Amino acid sequence: MQGLQRQVLNKAASIVGPIQRLTALPCRFRSRRALHCCATADVAAPQQAAAPNTPGKKQKVGKQQGNKRQNQEQGVSTANEIRALRLDKADQLRQASQEPYAYRFDRTHYTSELQQLYSHLEPGQEDPQASVAVAGRIIARRFMGKLAFLSLRDGEGQMQIYVDKSWIEESQPGGFAQLKNLLDIGDIVGARGSIKRTDKGELSVVASEVEVLTKALLPLPDKWHGLADVEKRYRQRYLDLIVSEETRTTFKARSKIVSALRRHLEDHGFLEVETPVLEAVAGGADARPFVTYHNALGRPFRLRIATELHLKRMVVGGFERVFELGRVFRNEGVSSRHNPEFTSVEVYQAYADYNDMMDLTEALLRAAADAVCGKQQITYQGVEIDLSQPFRRVSMNQLVLDATGLDILGSYGAGSPGEGQLEAARTAALEAVQRCCTDKNDARKASAKIRVAKSVGVLLNELFEATAESSLMQPTFVTEHPVEISPLAKPHRSKPGVTERFELFVYGRELANAFSELTDPVEQRVRFEAQMAAHKAAVDAAAEATAAVEAAASSNGDGASSSSSKQVDPDDLPYEVQVDYDFITALEYGMPPCGGLGIGVDRLVMLLTDSPSIRDVIAFPAMKS
Repeated sequence: MQGLQRQVLNKAASIVGPIQRLTALPCRFRSRRALHCCATADVAAPQQAAAPNTPGKKQKVGKQQGNKRQNQEQGVSTANEIRALRLDKADQLRQASQEPYAYRFDRTHYTSELQQLYSHLEPGQEDPQASVAVAGRIIARRFMGKLAFLSLRDGEGQMQIYVDKSWIEESQPGGFAQLKNLLDIGDIVGARGSIKRTDKGELSVVASEVEVLTKALLPLPDKWHGLADVEKRYRQRYLDLIVSEETRTTFKARSKIVSALRRHLEDHGFLEVETPVLEAVAGGADARPFVTYHNALGRPFRLRIATELHLKRMVVGGFERVFELGRVFRNEGVSSRHNPEFTSVEVYQAYADYNDMMDLTEALLRAAADAVCGKQQITYQGVEIDLSQPFRRVSMNQLVLDATGLDILGSYGAGSPGEGQLEAARTAALEAVQRCCTDKNDARKASAKIRVAKSVGVLLNELFEATAESSLMQPTFVTEHPVEISPLAKPHRSKPGVTERFELFVYGRELANAFSELTDPVEQRVRFEAQMAAHKAAVDAAAEATAAVEAAASSNGDGASSSSSKQVDPDDLPYEVQVDYDFITALEYGMPPCGGLGIGVDRLVMLLTDSPSIRDVIAFPAMKS
């Protein structure tokens, strides 16, 4: 018996040793993932000629052939070569009457279910009466003599497949050799058998049958280094999802957050509706739309930049509590917090105002946090954030006063001693920016915006963004926005020059925006037309400036001047907007007092999953070509 044990141990060492040496080899290729991933798998050489059986050297030849199988993918340096090798394996499966791309598989359990059902099994204990079938992707494999250990992962968890050659050969003759020679990490398989817990405590499916359901043609990234190329993670999200448990957890959390928002609103009497994505006039926000063309109707359309105006039409029509969870499109910049295609939830409640929307916002964020985190105290990028306490409520002007010592509205706003003194307000604002902005680049950008501000209200907003916004770590409702930047909000009922509007900031980032909605159709028309006129004036001014530069260049005989050839950020180019007169007509039929709220779902998911970039929480974000 001892001699037999010694033979088994020697045989195991002869197989495991080369694998360990392979995984320790330095990476010789650019594609580190191809080397390491393939080095962990035994790989059969396709259509290899059998080596002659020289008397007395049978065991040695067999060992050499095994090493050739292990080194086959190790020896290729490109994905195309690995793909060709695996295509050959797929052909070999077909020749063995096994379709490498199956039609279906009857699974009885997810791996997580089996872990719960058989949690009572002690190490070394088996339930031979159990008959289970699992399916998933092979993420690791290990062969030791007449035993094989496969790590299978499905949509719910991970489990070991225990393959004993003597058992599997009874129902699947030649099956063990096929697994060893034709199965790769990344393949999707189905396994049937009983359940046991190994001596080391690993719950396993004792396989009586294993079949390849999908043959993977390309290798997975390295188990240890993962998908290190961030750009590739976003461009090939499917690969990121395969190899990263963290990424899968993030998108499961996103689904829970969306469900929690929907469930809370429906539980409080809100009706979910759907509104058009293609609009003749893009309204509800001040943003550049995407423009397309409808061939059958023979007219241009714009992708919606908000769902607001159609939801308000629903309120006019008698639906007193409505919401929409949907995609919104804005033809603007891409950053860690901005994606041109994003998800928002907009909510409208008749006979409510922005104070009610603050209460609703707090409740929605707490419901989402409970669903994902199980608590209302979270950590984002190392900062402890408490969602359980009432959110701070403070005016924009007060925050600027606290940050700079400058009381913009008190000194230059409506009803103040300096009312109408825009240039004096501009000078004071520029001095405050230079004094309070520690980042010179931020100060330069803010100063440029302040120099062209057309009103005291716009000055106030620019000062807030430059000096106060980034300091709002804990949840804060910033209230009383200027009328000039809030065309859809009611004027404040007691304070001139500002509106009943708030934005919610957490970790220095805007998360929500809400109003006491403007219901006066005459005032709405005035604001819309003023907004349209301001955009047209900016477009006309830019056109005149461009024409002047080109004329100067032509008169000098220089062709395109240096200033005209300078690259301009497309986001800085002015654009025209249109007035949605049909919406004004709807208001003229009468809309009840109404509170409205919009929450950026992507940013909320970022917050609750501790994700630094919006691309981390959007499955397929927009990328440069």
